[in-house]
Amino acid sequence: MALTADRFEQIKRFEKDLSQCMKCGFCTFWCPVYQEERIEASVARGKNMMIRGLLAGELDYTQEYADRLNKCTLCMTCTANCPAKANIPNVIVAARADAVKARGLNFPYNIVYRWLLPRRRLFGWVVRFASWFQGVFMPKTEGTIRHLSMFLSALGKGRNIPQIAPRFLRQMVPVVNVPPASVKTRMRVGYFSGCMTDFVLPHLGKHIIDFLTRNGVEVVVPREQGCCGAPVFLGAGDFEAGRKMADANVKAFEGLDYVISDCATCTSALKDYAKFLADTPQRKKAYEKFAKKVKDISEFLIDVLDLPASAYKPSAVAKGKKVSWHDPCHLSRHLGITSQPRQVIKSISGVEYVEMPNADRCCGMAGAFSMHYYDLSKEIGDKKAASIKSTGADIVVSSCPGCEIQLIDSLLRNKVPVKVMHIMELLE
Repeated sequence: MALTADRFEQIKRFEKDLSQCMKCGFCTFWCPVYQEERIEASVARGKNMMIRGLLAGELDYTQEYADRLNKCTLCMTCTANCPAKANIPNVIVAARADAVKARGLNFPYNIVYRWLLPRRRLFGWVVRFASWFQGVFMPKTEGTIRHLSMFLSALGKGRNIPQIAPRFLRQMVPVVNVPPASVKTRMRVGYFSGCMTDFVLPHLGKHIIDFLTRNGVEVVVPREQGCCGAPVFLGAGDFEAGRKMADANVKAFEGLDYVISDCATCTSALKDYAKFLADTPQRKKAYEKFAKKVKDISEFLIDVLDLPASAYKPSAVAKGKKVSWHDPCHLSRHLGITSQPRQVIKSISGVEYVEMPNADRCCGMAGAFSMHYYDLSKEIGDKKAASIKSTGADIVVSSCPGCEIQLIDSLLRNKVPVKVMHIMELLE
């Protein structure tokens, strides 16, 4: 069944981006998906023509069409290198939203996105059950990394994934974390923990909270916060469920100076509420006000906190090591944050920084993209692993837990002995 004209509400909001494409095909050189598939429908120009065909009534929203629309990492490499700066990723997200509004979400995503993710406590119980399943059926490979057994290939096709933490972050830290009595409190911020840090990497969240409090920042970890909504409204196009998540997060962080995030995807999604989800003037105003307070952790350290050099002491695992940096797409191209993380690394005494070739190349994670198209995701990840290997680094760091999972998987598969860490784990 073809979509009717009145169901293109979201696409029409981004018609300027749609019409800006000059069909020059320059994006074919840069698109990580096209570079592996060499299929026109994989690249921004091809998707632009597909969406135009949908608007003209020449195409139906078939499963094949949906598959082509979803086969995009939203890395924005096309926009960054487009002569006309056509933001086709905006249009792709909008097209996903119109399709969901017209046809609904398939099972089990309708249950997961609309019923499970918005209920943080229930979601935590499900994750806890999954941790038992993981411990029984998924043997360890290196450290806390577990390898999906071949009989579970339908879930991850052999992906190396982190172990779910025995205790979640919200079980490890209080709601309000104050600086030591000997340190003057400079400001009061909220910490957006995100799903990965809360359930898989709570040690990272605890590390960040301790670092900030030692440097005069009171850190509030609201229990009312939930998923940022990126997999829901950006990945799946479910704007209705996304608004409920956005409203809950905005309310949870009211009255705080800043909202600090350690995940590039979460940071970008939190700032994108106004662009995609604002359906009333009131929501638009609230979302825009909220977005101004949201800061990536490295951006916060450099641009806001402005710490002295003495604050950047290396952690035991980083001291004397050679370190390289991977630019998450959501941090570099979506938010334009590139110099701050490098400045943090270069400020750490006893750490040697080495720039990676093509540091901003997409690693191939992109959330659900890497689950649905894991073989394609691996091919993209292999190029990133080669770049990391060429640096001779001991450690590669990023500020996106999703990217970290992909980097760990790619490096293990390619037998590249480089440790993957979050940038904040470099600091004492």
